Amino acid sequence: GLCLQNLGLFRTQLRAILRASVEGPVEIMFPLISRIMELRQAKMVLDDVKEDLEDQGVSVPDNIKVGMMIEVPSAALQAKAFAKEVDFFSIGTNDLIQYTVAVDRSNERIANLYSGAHPAVISLIAGVVKAAKSADIKVSLCGEMGGDPVFSMLLLGLGLRNLSITPPAIPEVKRIIRAVGIERCRRIYRKACGYDTDREVLNYLREQMTKNM
Repeated sequence: GLCLQNLGLFRTQLRAILRASVEGPVEIMFPLISRIMELRQAKMVLDDVKEDLEDQGVSVPDNIKVGMMIEVPSAALQAKAFAKEVDFFSIGTNDLIQYTVAVDRSNERIANLYSGAHPAVISLIAGVVKAAKSADIKVSLCGEMGGDPVFSMLLLGLGLRNLSITPPAIPEVKRIIRAVGIERCRRIYRKACGYDTDREVLNYLREQMTKNM
């Protein structure tokens, strides 16, 4: 939305990315999309910039992948429709959690209510993964949730295979992934879906993680 409100800057950024694509493979990902029309407008601007460059004699590759961040509940709930329009999804859990539970994680007074274990958050992530798989497009997950070992088995169980996490979190997440099988992760995900509160989900996931210590 912000990019579309500042078309001059947006076009400049896209032009730079497309020029760089001549030197090597690139992918373009649009952030904070909440409506289908926003995505379509962004893609139209991209096509327009591409045409301008080609008119100037710059040969832009035809196979540039275009994706979007899933960061707001409206996008997650419409993932099936969005999946028809892009080549990949990246689920941004930090913002998705914040917007879903309506809690600013920087507010110390209510930060304890900010939780990736909230059943609604898990349901939204699972829906996005399902939509991506149905449309045969790539899906990845980024944010603090992906780097928290407590959630590793749950995320694997609901179908995620690509996690973008900070380097310090890699060893522990890697250890857990190597220690468990996918079928067990799927059982953990199904069991977690049966709980009504984030506290119950979190306690269960911690209990399962300690079995791999």
